[in-house]
Amino acid sequence: MDLSKMTNEGKLSLCRTYFKAGFALLPFVWAVNTIWFFNEAFRKPEYTEQKEIKKFVIYSAAGATTWLIVLTAWIITFQLNRDSWGEFADRISFIIPLGR
Repeated sequence: MDLSKMTNEGKLSLCRTYFKAGFALLPFVWAVNTIWFFNEAFRKPEYTEQKEIKKFVIYSAAGATTWLIVLTAWIITFQLNRDSWGEFADRISFIIPLGR
């Protein structure tokens, strides 16, 4: 999609929709929203809707970053402790690795 062909109101509406979609446990949508609207929010000359677009871009970046940190922490914790968690770890594992 070419954002230059959209009206400023359309850009704001799309940015808001992507932000709300991220709350459906879709942090990738927040990441896309951040990347897609970054230039509109911070590099274009000022216009009326830009302030609100900027807010949604910042919140989307914060949400995606938070999800990335939480997911990384969980993966590291699980990988380091899977063996010591015994049966519980086997029950929440999709693939049970061979070994010890």
